[in-house]
Amino acid sequence: MVGTPFQEQLETFENSFPDREYEIEITCPEFTSICPKTGQPDFGTLVFRYVPDRLCVELKSLKLYLQRFRNEGIFYENVTNRILDDFVAACQPRRATLESRWSPRGGITSVIRVHYTSSRADATPDAG
Repeated sequence: MVGTPFQEQLETFENSFPDREYEIEITCPEFTSICPKTGQPDFGTLVFRYVPDRLCVELKSLKLYLQRFRNEGIFYENVTNRILDDFVAACQPRRATLESRWSPRGGITSVIRVHYTSSRADATPDAG
């Protein structure tokens, strides 16, 4: 998949249980981007955990969005934050965490965790 990733590529669908507090976990074990310093590929696993509000992320669109990073030169910290920002903009969850676990490079592994909490997260959901 060629092209630049952007938030509008993430599709959503209506949450059938917006009054219930529940967590969705999505694991993407084949994430790839390019190290901007060396030009070498970086391989990682992304784990999304989120509590939906009114919308859920459609998985095929998430897969296609993530594939667009294959040729993107971007550091671990930047790509993890950017993906969570786009994810939050698309589905507006109550809470979300993205963890990126990177394959060893030079004997060093990295794990990046970023968090988001909506100002509505602590509010009781409407009964209607």
